[in-house]
Amino acid sequence: MSSRGEGAIGGGMSWNTVRAMRALLLAALWVCQSCSCPGQTPPPPDLATGERLVLREGWQLQSSAELSATGAELSRPGFEGGRWHPARVPSTVVGALVEAGVFPRDLYQGMNLRSLPGMDYALGENFTNLELSPGSPFLPAWWYRTEFELPAGVSGRKVWLTLDGVNYRANVWLNGQLVGALSGTYRAFELDVTGAARPGARNALAVELFAPRPTDLAHTWIDWNPTPPDKNMGLWRDVSLTTTGPVAIRNPQVVTRLESEALAHLTVSAELRNPGQQPRTGTLRGSVAGVWLESTVTLQPGEVREVRFTGAEVSGLDIRDPALWWPAQYGPQNLHTLELEFVEQGGAVSDRSRLRFGIREVTSSVTEHGLVFRVNGRPILIRGAGWARDMLFMESAEREAQEVALVRDLGLNAVRFEGKFGSDHLVDLLDEAGILVIAGWSCCDVWENWGRDANGEWTRDLKWNAEQRAVAEGSMRDMALRLRNHPSVIAWWSGSDNPPEPETEAMYLRVLGETRWPNPVQSSATAVETALGGPTGLKMRGPYDWVPPNYWLEDTRRGGAFGFASEISPGPAIPEIESLTEMVGPEHLWPIDEVWSYHCGAVQFRTVDAFTAALSARYGTASGVLDYTRKAQAMTYEAQRAMFEAYSQRKYQATGVIQWMLNNAWPSLIWHLYDYSLSAGGGYYGTKKALEPLHVQYSALDRSVVVVNSGLGVHPDLRVSARVLAFDLTPLHEAEATVSLGPDGVATALVLPVLSPPSDTYFVRLELRGADGTVHSTNFYWLPARPDVLDYDYEGPEAWYMTPTTSYANLTRLQGLAPTALEVEVSPSQGAGNERLKAVRLTNPSAHLAFMVRLKLTHGPGGAEVLPTRWEDNYVSLLPGESRTVVARYMEADAHGAEPTVESSGWNVPKVAH
Repeated sequence: MSSRGEGAIGGGMSWNTVRAMRALLLAALWVCQSCSCPGQTPPPPDLATGERLVLREGWQLQSSAELSATGAELSRPGFEGGRWHPARVPSTVVGALVEAGVFPRDLYQGMNLRSLPGMDYALGENFTNLELSPGSPFLPAWWYRTEFELPAGVSGRKVWLTLDGVNYRANVWLNGQLVGALSGTYRAFELDVTGAARPGARNALAVELFAPRPTDLAHTWIDWNPTPPDKNMGLWRDVSLTTTGPVAIRNPQVVTRLESEALAHLTVSAELRNPGQQPRTGTLRGSVAGVWLESTVTLQPGEVREVRFTGAEVSGLDIRDPALWWPAQYGPQNLHTLELEFVEQGGAVSDRSRLRFGIREVTSSVTEHGLVFRVNGRPILIRGAGWARDMLFMESAEREAQEVALVRDLGLNAVRFEGKFGSDHLVDLLDEAGILVIAGWSCCDVWENWGRDANGEWTRDLKWNAEQRAVAEGSMRDMALRLRNHPSVIAWWSGSDNPPEPETEAMYLRVLGETRWPNPVQSSATAVETALGGPTGLKMRGPYDWVPPNYWLEDTRRGGAFGFASEISPGPAIPEIESLTEMVGPEHLWPIDEVWSYHCGAVQFRTVDAFTAALSARYGTASGVLDYTRKAQAMTYEAQRAMFEAYSQRKYQATGVIQWMLNNAWPSLIWHLYDYSLSAGGGYYGTKKALEPLHVQYSALDRSVVVVNSGLGVHPDLRVSARVLAFDLTPLHEAEATVSLGPDGVATALVLPVLSPPSDTYFVRLELRGADGTVHSTNFYWLPARPDVLDYDYEGPEAWYMTPTTSYANLTRLQGLAPTALEVEVSPSQGAGNERLKAVRLTNPSAHLAFMVRLKLTHGPGGAEVLPTRWEDNYVSLLPGESRTVVARYMEADAHGAEPTVESSGWNVPKVAH
């Protein structure tokens, strides 16, 4: 929650002293920084049929321990008792208190989070599985309260109150009446509040919330990061009101079946609900893809009926040459709209519904190699990463857009939601960007609270009780209905590290069938086969900690480039010095200490020890934090590039890979491709290099030079060149070849000869040009004469997350690279609208290698970094006489409307502002 430039704890005080001082300050803030003014949402001019009144602003928040009033009293308009904190929705209690100034905004720096009340659980413990402590201020219920005007025009209509996300239990009061008792983080609740609502007057809504307990099917952070003291209790998704006539339209859907890319068969459906006591007759009508739909129905009292339209009844639903939705790099993201309304016999519109969808079909099959997804009949190698939302659930729509832009820029084609589901806005953005979504439940908590007895049979000792089963079924139904129309969503994984026990899996499959889930379903993210789900075609065998680049092509048992790896990673991702300073604070930058550990994961992932040992052996022991972060960028660049290149090279023996992870819920030293501040380091640009749409790469395992096409275009007569250089840049070998690639193709262009480099370190430089001379890809490798050696037979307790390195490669000569100055030409920023492009031309006029050159946009010389910035390439290496032009993309607003400064620096290149 901090931003660069904010103050940090200093002066050399001990952490215990600082923590005690902060606790006293928080106690004072708790009492003083509150308000008693009633919250109120501005009245809308009208609430038309099909529109939502979203209650986002004007909320109040307070602990029940500070209030004596009842729910009936709190939900009366004009109630003024008690002192309240301002809040917005969606929010969590802790997140709202941070925004209100009750808790400090630098909670994410250092160990400041530990100073909050209720953060007394042991370091490294999984708080998910622990009860709130007796003294926690989040053990009592908390109240959210707001007032709003309901337009007089809704009088005589049904009024519906929707709560899309409560964590975890809630009692809902409207105008003095209890209108709902709810439970389940992933449930969506629609309440008929017609009898309690007051059209044309002020209304008061009060929601009493209770934090989740260890046995609740809630959102959890597992070992990713600390869990906040409220366990994310709150109204974490929208609260809204809608109105309808006597018949409501719910859950519209459009399902595509492709006969070919030239012919799509659409099936349109929607539920009609008559909650009243009288039969209702009317017409459901609307349009989709230019086709008119109409059906007259009579609904009995209390009836819910699904109305379907297919090509058998409506010939226009068989669409020739449809504008298909495609994943990124495969084609455009065409989106269409379904509009429906239900018209009563007298002509009045009872309800309207609007749905955005894509015409596309996703299928999957388990081949001899693994799970293969096909979109519109085309196989696609999944190259994705695990998504994390903000630890306090307080991300903005702008932040979501920035992160989706980074995903697209990386070249990834998928994200995975493991029980950490983003907002509807986020999934809409993923639809628009062509980024695929694999969704499913979480691991390592009550969502997988099953077990087997000594005979391997499922035991009921750990099975859910009736309430848990009801919540699980409702959660599955609501999540399926929420996600099923998004073209980006391609699969549901019912478990993560374990499949559901048979009874639960049967329930999930039944609910998915009842909701007409249109996409593939896997029982878990592992290779475990179930009787109901069959083989998954997936594997989850690690690694999650550091492994050297050669691991991915050598390993044949665990995370190597074969099959579909549902979550793997080369582990730690040390950010650049600016982000690291913001994360741990300047007084904890060096040496590595307990504050660094706090910003790792939990349990096995509480340190960066394995990474640091490898860095010291391979690149030389760091002399300080600047040397450490410099070497860390190089080591993370080569590690991430190698993983994605290996899976690309072996397409479709390797059928998919999910990097663990894409991002972090708070500033972290592990598992990300860009850091919490949206700054992109070596791992980001190593990944982006590997995922170029048309890419040339080198495999030291078999000395092959391979070209990978990640799109559906045809590329004839590509020219590949390779140069092998000794450490002193003496040429050892040069070769050229021509190769042609078809859609989604891979081809070996060259196999370099066995060479004996005269030093411990040598270089390979590759280039790929089109037939017209256009440079499509360049790639630069720094390689050891003797590679790292791993113990692939290791079966110890750490084998599930790491493979030991028994002998490290020697790249320490890189420490002796001669200092090199670059010539840098900066062009003025160009572009219309908010997005700006800045071109920078780099030239190396020296006789030495310029290694790992980093470019950065800043707010003036020496200023903070402009974030986010998307460079088309970064951490580039330039040979003597070489020039490169690199373009940065940024938003004018992020640069505060000013022309940013370009800063260049590198491994052996001085920092200069231009």
